[in-house]
Amino acid sequence: MPQFQRPTGTLDILPEDQPYWYHVRARARRLAEMSGFERIDVPIFESTELFARGVGEGTDIVDKEMYSFTDKGDHELTLRPEFTAGILRAYIENGMHVLTQPVKLYTFGPLFRYERPQAGRFRQHTQFDVEIIGEQDPAADLEVMVLAWDLYADLGFRDLAFQLNSTGCPACKPAYVAVLKEYYDRHHDAICDDCRRRLERSPLRVLDCKAAQCQPIIEGAPHIIDHLCDECADHLAELREYLDLLGRTYTINHRLVRGLDYYTKTVFEVWAAGIGAQSAVCGGGRYDGLAELIGGPSTPGVGFGSGQERIIMVMRELGVDVPPLSSPRVFLAHLGDAARREALHLADGMRREDVAVYVAFGKRGLRSQLREAGKRDAKYVVILGETELASGVASVRDMGSGDQLDVHLDDLYNWLKTHVQPN
Repeated sequence: MPQFQRPTGTLDILPEDQPYWYHVRARARRLAEMSGFERIDVPIFESTELFARGVGEGTDIVDKEMYSFTDKGDHELTLRPEFTAGILRAYIENGMHVLTQPVKLYTFGPLFRYERPQAGRFRQHTQFDVEIIGEQDPAADLEVMVLAWDLYADLGFRDLAFQLNSTGCPACKPAYVAVLKEYYDRHHDAICDDCRRRLERSPLRVLDCKAAQCQPIIEGAPHIIDHLCDECADHLAELREYLDLLGRTYTINHRLVRGLDYYTKTVFEVWAAGIGAQSAVCGGGRYDGLAELIGGPSTPGVGFGSGQERIIMVMRELGVDVPPLSSPRVFLAHLGDAARREALHLADGMRREDVAVYVAFGKRGLRSQLREAGKRDAKYVVILGETELASGVASVRDMGSGDQLDVHLDDLYNWLKTHVQPN
């Protein structure tokens, strides 16, 4: 066994894995930018208080899962467990409210949560995140939902559907919470200890409990959409109308509340078929009160996050192929010190001319170098030795046909550029 191993819940992304990562990011970036989203990057760590306020004390994320620490300046910091609070902090701090609204942003990067590792879920995981900030229109909800759907469809996921709910707003949520707590008080002895704690700190989270003993109680719980104010009910109805217009399948899921306290009105998940028990592949929703929670002016927003590790795991399970990454198709083999120096000089010149090239290391025989060129899938091997240098030519071998021809060194760049596509 090696002396050191990667920490539990983390992942080494090896070179052979990279085509999937590149492909997923490229497709996500293309879809986001086609809809006018712009890239933003925010720090990996933020003030602990930002997440305590934004995500919500009493949530599993804040109470159990955050990686928090005190730095050398006695600042309480936390590795980001989610993107939205940090992005909204950046929006407020950098005065983005003066830009044309809404501001549409996307990003990629690692998130950190201390949770039980399982298939496709890691303590450090990488997320694609999309946000529309500064707009209350249900059409903004539709746009982020459709972007999520289109990404998964583009990546080969099948039979997609939305799970949809509303969590209300400050005008109607408190009344529903009172009704929910009254209902749960009648079943206090039957629910799990976690749900008893959630009722005090984050009541809607009882609807998301996975404990077997709580399932019958959840099934009989009152539905929040029956207690929405007119504004929230109209918002949901308009969003459903748009989903019907676009033919996007959805189901009202009364248990869907998501795990973050900042959600208001719309919450959703994308579900896909053929991926095992965990049908949900991503989720998000509206967070119209988050800006005020973290000290900013009232600013509506909606977004979603999608974990790349889980996407790639499912793509492999579904047998989805991705294009290989580009790699050098030219291999420089050399025999002798003079040829080695010429190979290094040629490689430098080729790369300046956008011709990607491998150079053999060490002082090995030609057979060994050709064997390496084959393993690296080189199309052409440029062979330099004393004979070639003396005549001012290089022998170029086509690794596919085995044919070999001499090309003058002065013409080698142009010959290769016409026969090999630049990276």
